Amino acid sequence: MQMTAEKRRLLGRAISMASVLGAIIAGLLSVRQMVDNPRTDDAEVFANFIAMAPIVSGPVMKIAVADNQYVKQGQMMLDIDERPYAYALEQARSEQAALEGNIVDENRRIASESSGVSVTQAGVRSAEAALAHAQAAVAQARAAVVGAQASVDRARAERDYAAHNRDRLEPLLARQFVTVDQVDRARTLAASREQALAEAQAQQVLANAALASALAQQMQAQARLEQSRQQVTQAQHSVLTIEPLVAQRSGKLSAIQTAQYNLDNCRLYAPFDGRVTNLTISQGAYAHAGQEIFTLIDTRTWWVLANFRETQLRHIQPGMKADVYLMSRPSLHLHGIVDSTGYGVTPDADLIGRFTQGLPDVQRTLNWVHLASRYPVRIRILDGPQQNFRLGESAVVVIDGQPGLL
Repeated sequence: MQMTAEKRRLLGRAISMASVLGAIIAGLLSVRQMVDNPRTDDAEVFANFIAMAPIVSGPVMKIAVADNQYVKQGQMMLDIDERPYAYALEQARSEQAALEGNIVDENRRIASESSGVSVTQAGVRSAEAALAHAQAAVAQARAAVVGAQASVDRARAERDYAAHNRDRLEPLLARQFVTVDQVDRARTLAASREQALAEAQAQQVLANAALASALAQQMQAQARLEQSRQQVTQAQHSVLTIEPLVAQRSGKLSAIQTAQYNLDNCRLYAPFDGRVTNLTISQGAYAHAGQEIFTLIDTRTWWVLANFRETQLRHIQPGMKADVYLMSRPSLHLHGIVDSTGYGVTPDADLIGRFTQGLPDVQRTLNWVHLASRYPVRIRILDGPQQNFRLGESAVVVIDGQPGLL
């Protein structure tokens, strides 16, 4: 009996040691499993979503979707009264047509005014020709005056010579040194030379009068030339330019494009395959531009945001495979891949205090139990019913621990 008790005691010790050793081994295996394959049940299904808001304002004529409905890309979801925007487009087109008509009219007016400039320029050339003719006439009249003066001087000289010869011969007639015929010829020559002088002086007077007339015509031609030049300047200044009207074309075209853009956006279409949610508007309501009407969840790609302790992040790398289990459908086994790990969370004010102006507000309390911070890990789901996921579903995630391939 003593041997039996001793054996029992040894057997009990062996069993106890085996139990302790098994527990240690199980703990080590469990720790290794947790290290190699991090696991968390703090995870949620996530997808991108956008707030759907109309670009234009107006009464809602038709709502083509229902709350929680699945829609395909390009499907019409909302129709806003387009009549005001169609009227605006027509008005913009009418204003552009009126502008083009004004440009045509201005082109015709400018062409007419340019013709007027050409006419006045022709008048300038005519006035210049008339001035040149008057200047030539003045030069001719001056030459005539000079010729007349020379004729007067010559006639005076001949008269003086004839009178001197007559006066010299008349006393010699009494002494019979000359004949009566010689004296008569001298007297006749003196008289004719006196008449020639009078005629030359008359021609001189006429030449001076012609010169005065030519000078007057020259001054008149000069005045006409100045007047024609002033008319050319005035005509050139009156010619309008088309640039101000042409510059309005871009503005009118922009108005048409804006009106067309507003008209095209009276209907709201799905930008991608998604799920409508939080639809809180009815037909007949007035939709405001930029004001959210409902939310559209992008169902093309789904993620799971899993929060892991900071001590586990060094064992999680992008590209690792992951197993995902939804709490709403435990039998559904989904496969995913790690896209990225988080690099920032909101600091805990109980640990580091608050940052305020001046100096930091540091906490004076001491927490004996310090919980590890958790960082989100983004895991992309590779398969599964893309349309049947629900944003915010709880999930369990187990990281494979071996880097995978996309």
